[in-house]
Amino acid sequence: MAFVVARRKKELGIRLALGAQRGLIVWSVMREVLLLLLVGLAVGVPTAIGLGRFVSAQLYGIQPHDPWIAGSTVLLLTLVSAAAGLIPAHRASRIDPILALRYE
Repeated sequence: MAFVVARRKKELGIRLALGAQRGLIVWSVMREVLLLLLVGLAVGVPTAIGLGRFVSAQLYGIQPHDPWIAGSTVLLLTLVSAAAGLIPAHRASRIDPILALRYE
């Protein structure tokens, strides 16, 4: 996300120069983070459910469907991705519009 924010520096600077609120800039970056999270979970959760029996056959003592582990994993991934997205989002909201327009 830091790379995406760096590439969009000029666009975000123009938005801020035209009067966009800093909270809306943060939300636009976080919306992309949440979209990536949802796509990853939409692919990963069914794959994990489908491969649960294979993993339990290969590893001793592993249950194929453990809802507590699945739920905690989804929660942990959500929290980590939100925290990782907040840093570039906050940085994007602090872009100086004049410097962003002179950037290129």
